[in-house]
Amino acid sequence: MRFTDLNRGLPISASSDGSPDHAGPSSLASGSVVDGPIAVTNGHTNGFGPMTNGSAVMGNGVQKRGKMITKVNLPGTTLYNDSMVDREEFVRLVIQSLRDVGYIESAATLEAESGYTMESLEVSQFRRYILEGLWSKAEVALETLGVEDEEGFWDAKFLIRRQKYLELVEARKPTTALHVLRNELAPLKVDPDQLHTLSSLIMCSEPEDLRNRAGWDGASGTSRQHLLDTLHEYIPSTVMIPQRRFTTLLEQARSYQRQKCVYHNPRPNTTFSLYTDHRCSKFDFPRITTTILEVHTDEVWNIGWSHDGNYLASASRDKSAIIWRRGSSNNSTSPGEWTAYLVLRDHQDPVGCLAWSLDDKVLLTSSEQVIKMWNASTGACIRTLEDHTETVTALAWLPDGSGFISGGLDRKITIWNADGKLRDSWGTTAIRLTDFSITPDFKRLIAVGMEDVPPYYPPSEPTRDGSLPPGGVSQPVTKAAHRMLVFDLATKQTEFSVKFEGDLTSVKTSEDSKYLLINHSPNEVQIWDLRTMRTIRRYSNLKQSRHVIRSCFGGVDENFIVSGSEDATVYVWHRESGDLLESLKGHGEGSVNSVSWNPKNERMFASCSDDRTIRIWEAPGPGMYAQDASSEKVPVQPSSASTLVEKGKGKTKQASALDGSEGRVDSIGTWIAHDHHI
Repeated sequence: MRFTDLNRGLPISASSDGSPDHAGPSSLASGSVVDGPIAVTNGHTNGFGPMTNGSAVMGNGVQKRGKMITKVNLPGTTLYNDSMVDREEFVRLVIQSLRDVGYIESAATLEAESGYTMESLEVSQFRRYILEGLWSKAEVALETLGVEDEEGFWDAKFLIRRQKYLELVEARKPTTALHVLRNELAPLKVDPDQLHTLSSLIMCSEPEDLRNRAGWDGASGTSRQHLLDTLHEYIPSTVMIPQRRFTTLLEQARSYQRQKCVYHNPRPNTTFSLYTDHRCSKFDFPRITTTILEVHTDEVWNIGWSHDGNYLASASRDKSAIIWRRGSSNNSTSPGEWTAYLVLRDHQDPVGCLAWSLDDKVLLTSSEQVIKMWNASTGACIRTLEDHTETVTALAWLPDGSGFISGGLDRKITIWNADGKLRDSWGTTAIRLTDFSITPDFKRLIAVGMEDVPPYYPPSEPTRDGSLPPGGVSQPVTKAAHRMLVFDLATKQTEFSVKFEGDLTSVKTSEDSKYLLINHSPNEVQIWDLRTMRTIRRYSNLKQSRHVIRSCFGGVDENFIVSGSEDATVYVWHRESGDLLESLKGHGEGSVNSVSWNPKNERMFASCSDDRTIRIWEAPGPGMYAQDASSEKVPVQPSSASTLVEKGKGKTKQASALDGSEGRVDSIGTWIAHDHHI
């Protein structure tokens, strides 16, 4: 914006060439200088201040005589010859930023030198009227600010009058407030429901009650500033620049750089410089095995961190669960040392699911249809729960800590109190659940599983010798699709349902409750947007065809997707781009069944495998690399915790009558032979 006519009485600058193609207002006379400094205000009211003895007064009230500020004339209208940035817009944003941080006189000097002013006197007055609660004057000023959309103009008036009404109710002036409601708000043709809501607020007996019901923090809070920020949406940005616009642009640039930084996982308290583009080093990413935990005597199927990040629980086919602790004792001299803190053996069958209470005092485990509650400090079994009639496949604590939910192949979803007493049951669902997840905002439960359909008997065909099969009936074939169901957690009603070809073995929700992560066989991990109920990205390269594989979000801002695989590898993708970042080797033969990222340490995650081990993955630290003869970096061998419990598998559950061999449970509860073939 250029200086208005009210500024013309004060000459600003001198021009040596008089060229018409220059920055600044074309209406200003060239060849002029300032006889005394230009005046500015405190940053809330713009334009020129009063004159004192022939000199303008600076914003801090200090007179500076004899200073000459020459307006600079520059060719063109862009910032640089090869730039698309408009010079006037850039300078006005710099002026705004200088004022925001307190460089008032510098901002005034730049206005004089460039010939551009941040905003007109009318805009400054409008700001003051809103912040001081001068509502009638604010409405009059609004008419001069160029709101072109008629509907937007009346919306802006409604917001001003709504603020006025709420402040009158807060000040306990019901008669005046009622007058505003009837004679100023009602004529704006407000939605009747909204008008009714506003009218009900007049009955609030206390200001605190009003503020709670209206979701409003009062005249003495930030409500007026918030109103002003909202009104920016209706006033052209060329007239009234949005607050802290330069800072917003810088934050957007930083956010873009973070998205493009595929290894973005900075250390805590990392600072970012404006001088260079941000880029995290690959060597700061957790891709080195620092510890191998080798206590389980059979396949490890599931793992989960405590909420404080200090303990890791594991569930195994060896009928035990283990709580691991980093540091063997209180006086341990090695913070990286891991020990099997508690070994929970009292299970009759392999252990499949785990869930920590919000305070990390209770650990839930499931073994077939049985759920056990454990004291996570002592290892004592608190309670055994046997409501389910088939394998329990999912456990999760409610986000408010008041209880937990279980789900299983019996199609049941059961809600329990924190003490293990039955609270509620959802009845029979449409699927045999293989997993579920609760959104952190406590609004939805997302379940995945297989439709429960009767077996299909194809037409009988004669054998090679022309005879019919025994009994004249062919073998049954189960044709069941997998399905994802999204439930409203409060009403238990199904909001969304989608059918999949192939197994769904796990589901996780993001911390912001907006996205889902599901493992989909064959060979795919998907992200779904819960707001649109659409797939937004797919991650491949892993191998998954017959086993339960559990993936997870990880890293700062959940920037990464991590999954195990049936090829003994841990895969890591950049969430936004879908790029495969790491294929981490190290586990022995068999599937990597589950991965879990430490909730308090963005530079650590764990994985578990059929090879009976758990691996802790961390970013390389000082001394973690050794130099070999070729001067290449080679990881130091990880430490191992392997001698803390006695060996011995114990008895395993028999497979189905299909083959009679020992096996493991897959996502639909059938037994898979130990050689991993269905």
